[in-house]
Amino acid sequence: MKRPRLKRPSIKLPAMNRSLLLAVVFAVGAVAWIASGSLGGGGDRQQMRNAPAPLEAETSVPEVRVRGSEAQDHLRELVVFGQTEAVREVELKAEIGGPIAALPAEKGERLAAGAEIARIAEQERPAELAKARALLEQRRIEVQAARKLSEKGYRAQTSLAAAEAELQAAEAAVRLAEVNLEKLVVTAPFDGVLDRRSVELGDFVDRGDPIGRLVDLDPLLVVAQVSEKDVGEIAVGDAGALRLADGERRIEGRVRFVAASAETATRTYRVELAVPNPGGRLPVGATAELHLPIETVRAHRVTPAVLTLDTDGRVGVNTVDEQDTVVFHPVRILAQDDDGVWLAGLPERIRLISVGQEYVVDGQPVRPVEESEVEARQPPGPAAAGTGAADEGSDAEGGQS
Repeated sequence: MKRPRLKRPSIKLPAMNRSLLLAVVFAVGAVAWIASGSLGGGGDRQQMRNAPAPLEAETSVPEVRVRGSEAQDHLRELVVFGQTEAVREVELKAEIGGPIAALPAEKGERLAAGAEIARIAEQERPAELAKARALLEQRRIEVQAARKLSEKGYRAQTSLAAAEAELQAAEAAVRLAEVNLEKLVVTAPFDGVLDRRSVELGDFVDRGDPIGRLVDLDPLLVVAQVSEKDVGEIAVGDAGALRLADGERRIEGRVRFVAASAETATRTYRVELAVPNPGGRLPVGATAELHLPIETVRAHRVTPAVLTLDTDGRVGVNTVDEQDTVVFHPVRILAQDDDGVWLAGLPERIRLISVGQEYVVDGQPVRPVEESEVEARQPPGPAAAGTGAADEGSDAEGGQS
């Protein structure tokens, strides 16, 4: 006889109790997971938290290369552009009319004062002079006769005065004829170069027609226009120098003229420097630099590579003081030459940062290394050049040894 199968009664939980139970299970699992470090690398994170931070790179003092510099006397110059001019020139003109009979001087020839440049044909002028001299002799005889008659009372004083007047007129006529003959020859009034000749043989010239131009090239003038800001620092007699456009020749001279009034259009003043030009080697009309010394100042000569800018954009150099701290000095550039630039506004003696100045700032501690010490580190031989370049590059990038 079969026993009847009993059915287990099913227990149904309310919906709210079932959700609460699931939440508790998940919470317990999450806590266990975090506690066991199962998120991955938990031990590594703990090790990273416990390990000390590598602060060596942040706390190390950069190394820079320095060299000593001492101020020197520097002559500050005012440099203006101008051109060369002849110290004097004259346009020679005919003083009497007639055809050109001779031209002894050639264009471009150097002439001494009094040298003959051109001769105008005499034509009838010698005859006129002879006639005037003959009349003069006649007037002299007449005056002598009139004087004797007047002394004896046979002739009035008025007649004697008239005869003497005619004698003076005859003398003037002779002198006029002689001067006309002298004017036939055109001569050089001073030593110079016949820069231009305007006539040829046979040309007919009248009074006032051009014959040629004579220029005096020694001394030579260098003429420039100076601004009203600088003209007050220049005086007649000051030393100066001329440098031609080729940049090779520098010729010393003296200021011979400073204009008292400015050019209306440009508000600048004409300044003339006279320089010796024996033989007329220097040309007229050439572009030139006029160097005018202004004052002597104390300045440092450095290579342009050491110049840098501060945070305000000022041009200057970085130096190292006695406490091995960077000090930025703004500078004023006075001049530049083949050996470097001249800087004003610096102390008398400085330790100039020559390598690494771009990577340090004002007030930063550094470890200065003298250039002589760096050179002593370089091995002898051809490899030294490559080693030095690498060393310099390392300094330039980080300032580290």
